[in-house]
Amino acid sequence: MSSPEPNPLRSVYTTSFVEILSQLGISLAISTYQAGRVILLRNDNGRLNTHFRNFHKPMGIALHQNELTVGGANTVWYYRNVPAVAAKAEPQGRHDACYLPRRVHVTGDIDIHEMAYDADGRLWLVNTKFGTLCTLDPDHSFNPVWRPSFVSALAPEDRCHLNGLAMVDGRPRYVTALGETDTAGGWRANKRNGGLLMDVQSGEILLRGLSMPHSPRWVNGQLWVLESGQGSLARVDLANGTWETVAQMPGFTRGLDFVGPLAFIGLSQVRESAVFSGIPLVERLEQAERQCGVWVVNWQTGETLAFLRFEEGVQEIFAVQALPAAFPEMLEWQDPLLMTSYVVPDVALKDVPR
Repeated sequence: MSSPEPNPLRSVYTTSFVEILSQLGISLAISTYQAGRVILLRNDNGRLNTHFRNFHKPMGIALHQNELTVGGANTVWYYRNVPAVAAKAEPQGRHDACYLPRRVHVTGDIDIHEMAYDADGRLWLVNTKFGTLCTLDPDHSFNPVWRPSFVSALAPEDRCHLNGLAMVDGRPRYVTALGETDTAGGWRANKRNGGLLMDVQSGEILLRGLSMPHSPRWVNGQLWVLESGQGSLARVDLANGTWETVAQMPGFTRGLDFVGPLAFIGLSQVRESAVFSGIPLVERLEQAERQCGVWVVNWQTGETLAFLRFEEGVQEIFAVQALPAAFPEMLEWQDPLLMTSYVVPDVALKDVPR
């Protein structure tokens, strides 16, 4: 294990974590709304580099081709990978991708949770405050498209805590919520095992009795979900309406991405509070035993292969997104490089002097 980084947001990690990133040729983007950061986890010549970017309460992260999108307190930020700029980013010649801010969409405070792109390149987001799946367009704060049938009105009351979204064949298919409730904050009364998994297409509730579920994912014909209140990764049997715990971890599991046989899972410490009191994880682990970071699990065996653990400054993780670049940069809005980075249509390049 490495020595801690000399940073107020310091972390420790297993050497296998860096080796896995290197072998896969990827990096990770994770969001922490509590610390107000998107963090790029990158292999820096055999050491893990934690590259912090400032955001206001970042939550969902979505990737589609060259576009990287982050949902925040009342905005959605759009970034685009511009490889030509990567060569200019410091240290020069080190980066293999560079995400430039392109635009912002103002949603208002809708408590954005997970986001994903469909097959047509359209962004879908979970609007938790209004309990709806929605899309965005230039004229509106959001465009509500679907909500659970038991939620009777489009009201900013967080009635069921809709939170997770799984895409199948490029379309929204499965969602998670913390309760089958239709009153303001009604899900809080039975958060221990009131969670559910729904089929967006049919409107059917497929699973009940989950403990604070998040992050449903459809991978290679198999549905997965994080049963966050248990601190676990679970495999869903749709035919029988059951789920099986594959791995249990020392934290509130939330944020999930798959690369090959590996699951990258976000863990949050969770504090003793009204939101988390009474859930199995809090009963299983004392406060000092609960961890925050990213765990790497072989989903075929349930074995933990590596982890990054934050020691200070970061207590909660929301999203975990694998990026197809080993050492990407993500420019902040005030970065001087943006002043001299111009992205124009290819047809215009013929008029640019060489």
